[in-house]
Amino acid sequence: MDKNVLLEYPNAETGDHVTEKYLSFLSNEYKSDLNKMLFATSLCSDDVNVSTDFRRVLKRPFTMGGLGGVPFSGFTGMVAFAHHIPDDGDAFIFYGPHIGITEAGELGRMRRQGQSHETNSCGALMLALARLRDQTESPFATEDPMFDYQQMRLEEMLKPYREEILDADNPIKKTTDVMYDLIHKKIHKLAGMAKSEFSCERLFVLGGVIINTAPEIPDYVDVRNFEVFTIANMQEEKPVSILKTEAFKNL
Repeated sequence: MDKNVLLEYPNAETGDHVTEKYLSFLSNEYKSDLNKMLFATSLCSDDVNVSTDFRRVLKRPFTMGGLGGVPFSGFTGMVAFAHHIPDDGDAFIFYGPHIGITEAGELGRMRRQGQSHETNSCGALMLALARLRDQTESPFATEDPMFDYQQMRLEEMLKPYREEILDADNPIKKTTDVMYDLIHKKIHKLAGMAKSEFSCERLFVLGGVIINTAPEIPDYVDVRNFEVFTIANMQEEKPVSILKTEAFKNL
């Protein structure tokens, strides 16, 4: 399984390793008190993602994400998160979509806990991809969109990229990559919009694609972005990149 994962995502690391690596870096390099760090996620609602979202160390996560990992809590959610940060603490957001991989190396599918058969992962993104191919939409589109709001909104976000996705060598992987970029931009935009609401000095953001494996095998994370916003100087989508610092390169 690890060979299959690394073939598709050469830079991926296990979720446990990512948790230890990045939180140790924040604690050691930035002297961040993890007991005073408020943690938020913008991950898919899927229950399979709990193994890689830092819950093992950081408690009581603030949930921003819905289907596909889109931050459906929006501006109100970002403001609420900003207001809940402990005194003298830091803010940390982990975000991104997820994709399954089977023992045979097939992307977009996985075997889940307690099941002998394989199912889609991310189910919402695979449904969106199928509708992009067929040019169909949710049956609730003409009834009551609230019955399937998040799925319908997710599909609307992907529609401008239909040709790019369907022309890709692997449309499943491309769909996930496009969704990552969309989530990344929205998290940065929302953080900038809520700048005046943060009482802390720093906001750390870590983005990547979660790779779901079989239940007995660790999940992986393909980290795409690791940044720090200094709140006082924060500008939308222009934070300092931690990945480029010498200290992180030498970790």
